[in-house]
Amino acid sequence: MIIQNLHKNSIEKKGEKREKNFFSKIVLSFFTLLFSFFINAQDSIPATVDAAEKNNIEFQQLFFKALSDKAIFNYQKAIQSLEKCNSILPNNKAVLFELSKNYEKLGRNPEALSYIDLALKIEPTNVWLLEHKVFILRKLADFDSAILAQQKIAATYPKKKQLLVFLHLQNNDVKSAKKVLTELKEAKLLTARLRTIEKKINARKTTEDSPKKITENLDVKSLFEKEKSYSNLKTLLDKLAADNDADLLKYSEQGLALFPAQPFVYLMNGKALNNNKDYKKALETLQNGIDFVIDNNEIKTKFYMEISRAYQGLNNIKKANSYKSKAKKILK
Repeated sequence: MIIQNLHKNSIEKKGEKREKNFFSKIVLSFFTLLFSFFINAQDSIPATVDAAEKNNIEFQQLFFKALSDKAIFNYQKAIQSLEKCNSILPNNKAVLFELSKNYEKLGRNPEALSYIDLALKIEPTNVWLLEHKVFILRKLADFDSAILAQQKIAATYPKKKQLLVFLHLQNNDVKSAKKVLTELKEAKLLTARLRTIEKKINARKTTEDSPKKITENLDVKSLFEKEKSYSNLKTLLDKLAADNDADLLKYSEQGLALFPAQPFVYLMNGKALNNNKDYKKALETLQNGIDFVIDNNEIKTKFYMEISRAYQGLNNIKKANSYKSKAKKILK
């Protein structure tokens, strides 16, 4: 976990292939030293050492090799080593966890879910295992199961109830999201981001009950005014953005109230606010919206570019370049 976080931070700070390769060499050297240690240890074992001890040494060698392969993105090789570990010592929690993480990196989420479930049978309340399961379930769009897993986490760590708001919204359950927001507010655990979402949800009824202003021309605006579906809204926002129409702000604001879990609406609202040079508010809405993006690199790239634009407007060049680099990395 430490190595993975270090690697992630290195990419975010530099965003250059040269530095990533340099870091990978350091990681590989570290694991090579560990690997050599265990090999030498095995070579020096007296013949009298029993088979169990030899199995233990082989297990450790394979496990460290798997960690080193994962650190340099060789996920398939890591899986091969971990499967050997699993044959030596079946149902080891750490091995099952690593198998799940490597399968997830390969985009093989059903396999990742099966291994994390096996790990959770060993330790059902482990927060790291549960959080990884929620992550996978979100990618599989199984929000009902994700909510159940997150509720187990929140039972021990009340602050982690915050994610339930997003999960309920993604599950199109605004009522449950509002209930969790109320509970968080009472516990004084409502973040600035969640307060913004609460305002959007509370504005929902006002927007839905407002009189419909139907224009004379049968265009995309009138279609949306007559039927406020997400499909009509998306068509409208796409056209307004393409035409650089000032109404993009107005209709994206309505969209946030009507569809508070749709990342595209947050993206359009952020774009409109950037257009109006309201960079601080744009950054806020974009950061709220990106939480709803799951396995969609195209829209994530657009979010990063708009966030970069907002930081540029706020004269935070370092942050602007960082998010621009993230967008370029996805496009590679």
